[in-house]
Amino acid sequence: MPKLIAIGIVVGFFSALFGVGGGILLVPLLLLLGSFTERPAMATSLAAIGVIALTGTILYALRGNVDVVAAAAVGLPAALGAVAGTTLQQRLAGVTLRLLFALLLAALGVRMLVA
Repeated sequence: MPKLIAIGIVVGFFSALFGVGGGILLVPLLLLLGSFTERPAMATSLAAIGVIALTGTILYALRGNVDVVAAAAVGLPAALGAVAGTTLQQRLAGVTLRLLFALLLAALGVRMLVA
């Protein structure tokens, strides 16, 4: 439990600071430090992200920084994407899932370095 609490603090801090998706941080930390396997790490991440997102949204909204129309324009289609992604994730082998996630992280890292 102390590891999970520490992971939560780190993920919440960096999610709010940089606006990064919690899954980009939370899933690798759960895999590396929390002894999770891929599917439970991803499912746990999605549940935690809901709590993180709600907290961050409230705090940013109190400061007048939330564009509700833009949030809905991104969030509603993202919910549909989550259904599609979950459906696909359940059909992929663990090794394939791990490789695809590693490639995504590597691509994002390279893109950020050259952008």
